[in-house]
Amino acid sequence: APVGAADGRLLIVGFASGRIPELPVNLTLVKGYSVVGVFWGSFTLKQPEDHAANMRELYEWFEAGKVVPVIDKGFALKDGIEAIKYVTGRNVRGKVVVRP
Repeated sequence: APVGAADGRLLIVGFASGRIPELPVNLTLVKGYSVVGVFWGSFTLKQPEDHAANMRELYEWFEAGKVVPVIDKGFALKDGIEAIKYVTGRNVRGKVVVRP
């Protein structure tokens, strides 16, 4: 599926899956969007005020339903070990939720 809005910005924020993301470069030309690599840990330490502002705005979007997290799988707390095994298996495609 195509990614990125016209004149938008695609942020590459790591690769927890163990695979470095790839994208067709022609899409950046056709849609005119930018691709930017982000070292999140460094940003949060070097620009804590900007990070806090970003988190506030993201939370507002979540509260308004503009951002909906993808839940890959849920586990009961008693199955926490299975949840850890699932996450470390590197097959997660969203958030893994552990419930009490």
